[in-house]
Amino acid sequence: MKYIPGVDYFVYFDLLPYSVRGMVTTNNDGTFSIYLNQRYPLSVLQKTFRHEVKHIENDDFYNNLPIGIVEDL
Repeated sequence: MKYIPGVDYFVYFDLLPYSVRGMVTTNNDGTFSIYLNQRYPLSVLQKTFRHEVKHIENDDFYNNLPIGIVEDL
């Protein structure tokens, strides 16, 4: 994973539906919140965290692609 200049994000561990390993949302102040499902082991959450950071790095929130295509990238 690489440092993303000028981007702040917060990481939260929460009980999410089992089908959701993690997710990332934008905040009004330009930061991001990454939510990781505490139901999963750390090894899975590490991969999930890297996946969610990739969405930030790729500016996935600011394109018009359908979510299915974004997840396949």
